Amino acid sequence: MEVRWDVFLIIVGTAIVTFIPRVLPLMVLSRFQLPEWATKWLSYVPISVMAALVAQEIFKNGENISFSTNHVELLAAIPTFFIAIKTRSLLVTVLAGIIVVMVLRFLFPA
Repeated sequence: MEVRWDVFLIIVGTAIVTFIPRVLPLMVLSRFQLPEWATKWLSYVPISVMAALVAQEIFKNGENISFSTNHVELLAAIPTFFIAIKTRSLLVTVLAGIIVVMVLRFLFPA
């Protein structure tokens, strides 16, 4: 197998560019004690990002926003949402969502 230097340098450069923005904030923020409000504010970031990603998958149908009920993902989101509220467990919620989507796709093939 031949390794081309230009491809190797692109992979190494991409790894460095990806690594720096992830590690640098951790290194800087680990040296400071954040105020209570900042810690609380930062605790909402993961759930906000997750909600934005899920909402995009549920409501976006091609290039348009769709609220139709013949959307399997939208129908699966309803019981999954209640399971998330009841269990407050990300793992259980994701597993329930996967199972509900599988069952709905089996029952209503596209």
